Amino acid sequence: MSRWIVILLLMCGLQLQAQQRPTLKNGLENFVTANTIYPMYALDNCIQGTIEVAFKINKEGKVTYATVSRGVGADLDAEALRLIKLTSGKWIVPSGYDTTTLVRSPMKFSLKDYGCEGMNPASMGLSIRNYTEQIGSLNKIANFYRNREQAIENFVGEDNIIALKSELGIDDDYLNRKIKIAERKISQGDLQSACEDFKFVKYMGSTKADQLLAKYCK
Repeated sequence: MSRWIVILLLMCGLQLQAQQRPTLKNGLENFVTANTIYPMYALDNCIQGTIEVAFKINKEGKVTYATVSRGVGADLDAEALRLIKLTSGKWIVPSGYDTTTLVRSPMKFSLKDYGCEGMNPASMGLSIRNYTEQIGSLNKIANFYRNREQAIENFVGEDNIIALKSELGIDDDYLNRKIKIAERKISQGDLQSACEDFKFVKYMGSTKADQLLAKYCK
């Protein structure tokens, strides 16, 4: 068999393999651009970058498994995962597709017109490192109010929790932003993620989302 025939067969095989992959109408990149709701910490700290999500799709085009395989280390990772889950049921799957295949897709997130163009990469790296510490503080606050709701004794005084909230900037404006983000997620059909945001507001010691929790998160 000549070398050119072998090359031609390989090219045909690669083309056939590409044709057998699931596709998303208008492409994943356009879907991400149209549906991204930039998370608050990443937005406030000019965190950008490319995140890779690995996922599986069944014959009905639904996402059956998804995980961040390479992230940036902040709440932007969760948004990338949310977007992939939001594509569930929208994939066109060719006949004979192997549903055990793990699809890996890079997703690029960038901020324009937010004053982040001159952001020092070192500053972004510091913000990413500080994210883990902030999550620990938020969990401490949430645990306090969750324990109080369940009549479990807290060994930290509420004055300390209020001071911690003030230090983190958890005020009415912050919580209102969180609620607006959740309402946008509802408009996208993402009730699960929206309810997580409403619960977050509740366990920051606020009643601002209580009516929305009762309405959407029974």
